[in-house]
Amino acid sequence: MDVIVDYTPALKQQGGIGRYARGLFRALALLDKKRRYILLASSDCPDDDFPWPDNFVRKNLLLPEKITTILWNRLGLPFPARVFSPKAALFHSPNYSTPPVIGARSLVTVHDLSFMVFPQYAYPSLQKYLESAVPKSIKRASHVLADSESTKQDLVNLLNVPDDKISVVYSGVDANFQPQAKETIEETLEALHIQGFPYILSVGTLEPRKNFDGLIRAFNIAKMEFDIPHHLVIAGGEGWLYESIIKEYIKSPYKDEVHFLGFVPDDRLPSLYSGADVFAFPSHYEGFGLPPLEALACGTPVLAARNSSLPEVLGNAALWVSDADTTSIAEGLYKLITDEELRTTILRNSQEQLRKFTWENGAKALLRVYDTLGG
Repeated sequence: MDVIVDYTPALKQQGGIGRYARGLFRALALLDKKRRYILLASSDCPDDDFPWPDNFVRKNLLLPEKITTILWNRLGLPFPARVFSPKAALFHSPNYSTPPVIGARSLVTVHDLSFMVFPQYAYPSLQKYLESAVPKSIKRASHVLADSESTKQDLVNLLNVPDDKISVVYSGVDANFQPQAKETIEETLEALHIQGFPYILSVGTLEPRKNFDGLIRAFNIAKMEFDIPHHLVIAGGEGWLYESIIKEYIKSPYKDEVHFLGFVPDDRLPSLYSGADVFAFPSHYEGFGLPPLEALACGTPVLAARNSSLPEVLGNAALWVSDADTTSIAEGLYKLITDEELRTTILRNSQEQLRKFTWENGAKALLRVYDTLGG
């Protein structure tokens, strides 16, 4: 059978969804030689330099992403699978929504339901679109993938999706995320203009859900109460509704020690993680939460908020705090900086978690779903 994949998110998105699609399907290419895969991409996608095997075929659509989204996901124009492959058995959309599919079964990945859990953290127009598109896509789809058991439960509880219609396919950590040599770290930090001081790191798109404003407030407390010598480094592109983050930064008495790096390319991230003393992730809500796992893989202990999917993903490999309590976050930062036994325990415990979350494991789980649906 042939599987058609909407590969546009993998080529156009640099954040979590893009990384999910790239990691999962590249791992799939190493495992599955019996199916043929058609990777569909909009006309405005960049080139892909991955060495795909012969059973993976890239096909470009004649329309840009904006038009295909309007036609298929907003207007609900049917997707004719057999036009792209006469042997098509499955169509997989890895980014929340899927059009009505003719000639094949369909599969949609829902990464989280943040637009329902925290509607105030999204643009009204985006929230309105997702509230309409996601339930319709779930109803259309033959099956639904969730990033975590936490997201699966959200789908069951908030959208009444039958439990047996959902499978969990975890993300993974790329092999290049590992502790880096001192020289490599120094070169990266110099290139990013953050060399010469110890730092606390956080990584994520600048948006309210990530709680960067709370992290800055906690950093202020840690500086005042515990006199830590550290700077705070935040890596991530501009998202939406991030004005509160900038306001918190501007009024911080330590703003000269807070650094926004913007989007950092993947090849720089392992060194950035490796150079940090602590990785802080006090997010309000996550469908999975890949950055703290990447930090652990690079040998950096993690502080995280105990909510949503994060306990499932990190297990005993984090110092847990409340996302709503900045004093708790500040005290956690100080404890993780100074308590060597705690740091060692977290990194030792991380090995078990990291073995669970590999792209190969994710691809194997996806293949089991494909086998079931294709049959």
